[in-house]
Amino acid sequence: MPKRDVPPRWDRKMQQRLARGEAAALGELYDRFASLVHGLAHRVVGDEHAADGITRDVFAHVWEHPDSYDPQQGTLRSWLAALTNRVAVQRLRTTETAALARGGPGTPEELERKVRHASVAARADYIVQSMPAPLRAALELAYFQRRDYHQTAVDLGVTDDEARRRLRLGLQLLATAHDTEGPGAPPGIGGAA
Repeated sequence: MPKRDVPPRWDRKMQQRLARGEAAALGELYDRFASLVHGLAHRVVGDEHAADGITRDVFAHVWEHPDSYDPQQGTLRSWLAALTNRVAVQRLRTTETAALARGGPGTPEELERKVRHASVAARADYIVQSMPAPLRAALELAYFQRRDYHQTAVDLGVTDDEARRRLRLGLQLLATAHDTEGPGAPPGIGGAA
């Protein structure tokens, strides 16, 4: 079995503080990760009010069940992203199923397609936010500013080969958005929750 990286010391300390019931720890965690949680939730459900509720639910779960995070399984950031995705997908599935039951438009198959699409989109957002800054910068130049690899290299002050390498690695990471069991994938990100 491959050895997992040791999570950052901050993650281990935060888990211990939460397990002791330190309210200040929850505040620090919220300050650090609320925008990530809210952004991922909004990406899945597409509604600001629902994303606010999901954010509250995620941090309430962390407070009520601090031992559900195991630092040996990965980073706190990845765990929060996975938890957010599960809660958001569950909320989306529940609200859309209720709408279908009331005679709303769509079919159960369309609902599942919508849930899968939202889950993959949220995972892609998470991957972009989590990738190393040099890879993210190269992708942003190439795709948002329409630079080719040579222009990207000039803008970043690197060689053409390095620009191509960064673009290739960034795209390889993004390609894992469809792979729910891909290397480095936070558990529970993707597919059905």
